[in-house]
Amino acid sequence: MVRLSALQLISTPNVGENLLNINQLLQQLPKSEQHIVVLPECCLFFGGKDQEQLTLAQQNSENETLVTLLTQLAVDFNITLVAGTIPTLAEKQLNSEKPKFYNRSWVISAQGKLLGSYDKIHLFDVNVNDKSKRYRESDFTQGGNKTTVVDANFAKLGLSVCYDLRFPELYRQLQQQGAEIITVPSAFTRVTGKAHWQALLQARAIENQVFVIAAGQEGVHQNGRETWGHSMIISPWGEILACHQYGQGFASVEVSLAEIASIRANMPVASHNQFKVLLKNN
Repeated sequence: MVRLSALQLISTPNVGENLLNINQLLQQLPKSEQHIVVLPECCLFFGGKDQEQLTLAQQNSENETLVTLLTQLAVDFNITLVAGTIPTLAEKQLNSEKPKFYNRSWVISAQGKLLGSYDKIHLFDVNVNDKSKRYRESDFTQGGNKTTVVDANFAKLGLSVCYDLRFPELYRQLQQQGAEIITVPSAFTRVTGKAHWQALLQARAIENQVFVIAAGQEGVHQNGRETWGHSMIISPWGEILACHQYGQGFASVEVSLAEIASIRANMPVASHNQFKVLLKNN
């Protein structure tokens, strides 16, 4: 059996305060020898200005300081930690002198080893009918350009972040690369989350016959941004196994990864997929 947990935070622009809250929630989680814990997007710094995230990335070369702090938590609590996202300074792009950061998700083993990372590909440049009105993530964030599946020894983790959820092609690629569990650290807005969060998560789980662990920010943050929360864990059949709706807390459940093989054998949609055949013939 593997325990899957999603931590829900109301993160602030104070790294120390956020670390303390994460530590306190980890203390409350049930113990397990095989335990995957997912933190939300921007777990160590949220609710400030995007420029401040860039400054944080510049102050921490490769964000070694921040990653080290989270690595210690993985070791202390004997967990495989999907460390939400941390701003990590990006190399300068051609024809651009403006510095940017990657919104990077890290996977850290219970032994403190960095198993892999993923830079958020799809950037949230949209208008939303909330207090913030306008989101332009690309002003300071550099989008990633590759998918990541991490072998955590007892499970293969496909990595995604927040707005990626609206792009099913990414999740299909992760499944084809062997993902059994897909993680979704997020900071969904309250408006879009209420409308689409649960439906999209269930769709991605059902389409790809994988477990989904979605950890979200929730509440009204220091800069007025409102996030939806409703952190949840979903089965390969689309069932909501655990959910934490509001405030700080966690969703946690024990699962058997054998369920994936059973569902895929009984409904072999991957082998039935005719688009692979059509694309190959065209």
